[in-house]
Amino acid sequence: MYEPRGYREKVPDDGLRTFRVVLGESDLWIRASEDLSEEALRTLREARRQLARYIRRDPGFLRALTPYPVGEDAPQLVKEMAEAGKKAEVGPMAAVAGAIAEHVGRRLCELSGEVIVENGGDIFLSLSRPRRVGILAGGSPLSGKLALEIKPEETPCSVCTSSGTVGHSLSFGRADAAVVVAEGGALADAVATALGNRVREPEEISEAIKWALRIDGVRGAMVVLGDKLGVLGDLRLTRAKEVR
Repeated sequence: MYEPRGYREKVPDDGLRTFRVVLGESDLWIRASEDLSEEALRTLREARRQLARYIRRDPGFLRALTPYPVGEDAPQLVKEMAEAGKKAEVGPMAAVAGAIAEHVGRRLCELSGEVIVENGGDIFLSLSRPRRVGILAGGSPLSGKLALEIKPEETPCSVCTSSGTVGHSLSFGRADAAVVVAEGGALADAVATALGNRVREPEEISEAIKWALRIDGVRGAMVVLGDKLGVLGDLRLTRAKEVR
């Protein structure tokens, strides 16, 4: 979502181990109680293998920009992406980064009491203490000045961001940041993409975030467009002193 990824260097040392796992297009920045990079890489490799195998069998899944049905024998990761795309009215690959972050994160939760997995701005969190997630929004004057506070009892959850002005991800909108919080990573990512697609002018922010909140599983949504901000749902917005 964001480039360059210097925001990763701004997180203070608070006792968690930080490590990076890269495979293909997946660039995971992970925090846990210990270095679990080998397990993270194994889990990431298997997730990507499942996805690649399915795409070879059904190439339309990769290219679809609208909801795309999959078979009952599809891998669970593929089913989650397809279901998220259906709810958000976008193609299933709009959910891939959030889905993979959650897939790896949930595996690491079996080995660590606290896990944070960030995949290009899409984040899975399972927390033992309250933390803040900073909001980066390209050239907006609000970029880097706001954060979402997430409490442990609200996790596991995912915070995903789409942008029409930052990064390489496909967006048909102009939002500097479209942020969605949901329990599932695939859903948060797909809805963030769709939310960003719906915002080209400030006047569209209000209806767009109302639309997002009507989707089952979405807890909250936020849009930043220039100096304009819209927030709706169960979100606690604070000033970003530091990302934690």
